[in-house]
Parts: sequence; C-alpha cells; structure tokens
Amino acid sequence: MIKSMTGFAALTREDDTATVSVTVKAVNHRFLDLQLRVPSAFQHLEGAMRTRVQAAVARGRIELQVSVQPRGALSYDVQVNEAVIAAIDAATAKLRVSGVVTGQLTLSDVLRLPQAITIREVAAGDTPAEGGTAADPLVLQALTDTLEALDGMRRTEGALLRVDLDARLDALSTLVEGLVVDAQAAQDALQARLQERISSISIEPSPDHAALAAEIVRFVARSDIQEEVVRFRSHLAHWRSLADGGEPCGRKLDFLIQEMNREINTIGSKAEGTDVPARVVTAKAELERLREQVQNVE
Repeated sequence: MIKSMTGFAALTREDDTATVSVTVKAVNHRFLDLQLRVPSAFQHLEGAMRTRVQAAVARGRIELQVSVQPRGALSYDVQVNEAVIAAIDAATAKLRVSGVVTGQLTLSDVLRLPQAITIREVAAGDTPAEGGTAADPLVLQALTDTLEALDGMRRTEGALLRVDLDARLDALSTLVEGLVVDAQAAQDALQARLQERISSISIEPSPDHAALAAEIVRFVARSDIQEEVVRFRSHLAHWRSLADGGEPCGRKLDFLIQEMNREINTIGSKAEGTDVPARVVTAKAELERLREQVQNVE
C-alpha cells in the first residue's frame, strides 16, 4: 500500500473524568522513531501507548504529545524511596568520617536526590497505589482516535503519491520497451553487416564457415538484453503488486529501484543502437525521481 510517512493530527476528547488533548506529528524516517511527551501522572501508560503507535505506524519519526486536564480537584501523591535515601546516607557517613563532608543529610538534600522522592498529581477518585487513574481509558481512546485521523491523512497523501509514482513507472516501462525495439533493430543491422562481411570473404580458399558462424553468435549474444528486460518487467509487476497490497511497502520499493537501476545499467552497456544512450540516461533520471518520491512512502 502506498501511504505517506508525513502527517499531522490533533484531537480533544472529554468525559466526566478529564479533558484529554493528543497531538501527533509524523515525518520521514528510515525506521520507526517514537518521541513521547506524556504528563507524569500518566507515564504508566507509555508502554500501552507505544504498542498502539507501533500497531498503527510502520516507520517514520512520530512526535506524540498528550495533555490531560482532570475534572476533579487535584491532590499530590508523594512516594519516598527509603532504600535509596538509606544507601546515600550510608555513603555520606563514610565521607563524614574522612572529613570530606560535614553535617547530616537534610530534607533539602533529599529533594535534590534523583529517584529519592516521586511527586505525582492525582485527581479525585484515582488510586495511585494501583498505578492507574480514572482518566486512563479516555487517554488511550483519545490516542487511538488521533492515530486513526493521522492514518487517514497519510492515506490521502499516499494516494496522491501513487498517482505520481504510477506515471513515472509507466514512463519507465515505455522507455524500456523503446530500448528493446532500438536494441533489436541495431542487433539485426549488426547481424546483416556481419553476414555481408562473411559473404565478401567467402571467395578466399577454404574459409572456416563453422568458426565464422560461431563468432557471429558470440558477437550478437554480447548485445542481447532479453534477460535484463525480462527481469525489469518482473520488477515492474512486483512493484504494482506491492502497491496494491495491504502492507507498508516503502522499503521494498526502494530495494526494487536499486534492482531496476542495475538492469538499466546492464542494458546500457550491452545494447547497440544510436538512440540507446539517450534512452538509458532518461530512464536513469526517471529512476532517480522515483527514488526521491519513495523516500516519502511508509
């Protein structure tokens, strides 16, 4: 499926527990790179959020921001990590003995210690001990709705991308078929010239006609591009199959472009004909334009 990697969506959902706003921005990236900004009270949902994003997006840089305004009055849940504080106090006790530090560990010191104290906003009715809030279902639903809106935008842009890609693919197909015609005409002309040359030297005593015929076959075979053309047509068919399928295909299309470029290079080095070089250059230019567009495909 041709789906753009770029897109933007922003939605707000509300109920009796809270008002939730979710903003998602997607830009090009080789892999899936997810950046989350979530209120501290809802950090326990990050795993579920990442799972939902990964199910909706195959690749791209995703910037996701969630804001929550609880309906009820806010209180604060303060959790003290006594094990961390005890370990630090024990370490500073040794330093006091050696005279490196003086005095006892104070509240001000504890507040500056990483992981010693966790302060979390809690809305009325929430149960912090269970690691959840009453607004959790609304937050996840808002995220799902926003991802669906993002997907719709990426599909719309992907449809426009496909129109351009299909046009360039048709142009490439026409160029390659033209190369086949030019190469065949040049090959026929070459074979005729070689046969004429053989006829001109047949008056010589005892010419080795078998050796001459074998040389003609080898010479003509060196300019035969049938194998490369068959593979190129196969790549075109595979491209269309991927574009019509239901899975993200950007990386596979990029690989197909590399393979098509390889076939065009080989055709250009083997095919005879005065028009062949110009067609090969044009074909490579179209492939480069295809490559640039495919960088936008998921």
